[in-house]
Amino acid sequence: MSKTEPAIRVLVVEDESIVAADLQDCLVNLGYVIAGATDNGPEAIALAARLQPDVILMDIMLAGTMSGTEAAEQIRRQLAVPVIYLTANSNASTFMDARQTAPYGYLIKPFDPVLLQTNIEIVVFRHRMEKEREELIQKLETALAEVKTLQGMLPICSCCKAVRDDQGYWSRIETYIVKHTNANFSHGYCPQCAVDQLEKAGVEVPAEMQSEARAQKARS
Repeated sequence: MSKTEPAIRVLVVEDESIVAADLQDCLVNLGYVIAGATDNGPEAIALAARLQPDVILMDIMLAGTMSGTEAAEQIRRQLAVPVIYLTANSNASTFMDARQTAPYGYLIKPFDPVLLQTNIEIVVFRHRMEKEREELIQKLETALAEVKTLQGMLPICSCCKAVRDDQGYWSRIETYIVKHTNANFSHGYCPQCAVDQLEKAGVEVPAEMQSEARAQKARS
C-alpha cells in the first residue's frame, strides 16, 4: 500500500468472536482500518451500504439464517463492494456455492497474514481499476452519444438553399446543421453581400470592400 494513498478500510463479517478479534488485530497490524464488524448477514449488508468499505472479509457461515454467500450476493448486486471469503470449510460444494456469487477472493482459515494482505491489496487494486474503467467507458459513451455527424447526399434548394430532411420537410440550412451537428452560427455579411447591401442603400462602397468582393467572386 502506497504511503500517499488512504488506508484501506475493511468490513469484517465473522460470527466467531475470537476469530473476529484476531482478524481485526491482524488487519490493524498490517496497516488497514477496521470500517466495522458484525456477525450476521443483514447487518453486514446495512453496514456495507452505510460505511462503503473498500473490501469485505466475509465468513461463509454466519449467525442467523442468512449465510455469508447470500449476504455477499446482495452486496454485489446492490453496492458493488468487493468480497473476500474467509472460511474453515474447504470442501468442493462450499467452494462451488461461493463461486456463484463472484467473490474477489477465497481464503481458508486459519488465515496466513501475508496471504491475507496479498489478497486484500490485489482485490482493492483490481476493483479500483474496474471502477475507473467503467467510469471511462461511461464518459466515452456519453461523448459518443453527443457527437452528431452529417453523412450522405443532402437535397438543397438551388434558390433559397433550404435543405430537405429525411421526413420530406424543408428547413433553413442553419436550422438543419444545428439540429444534426454540434455546430452553431453567428450571422454577418460576406464581402459580396456587404457590397450589395451598401449599393442598395445608396452608400458609397469603399475600394477595399469592392476588392474583397471581387476576390470572393473569383474563388466561387
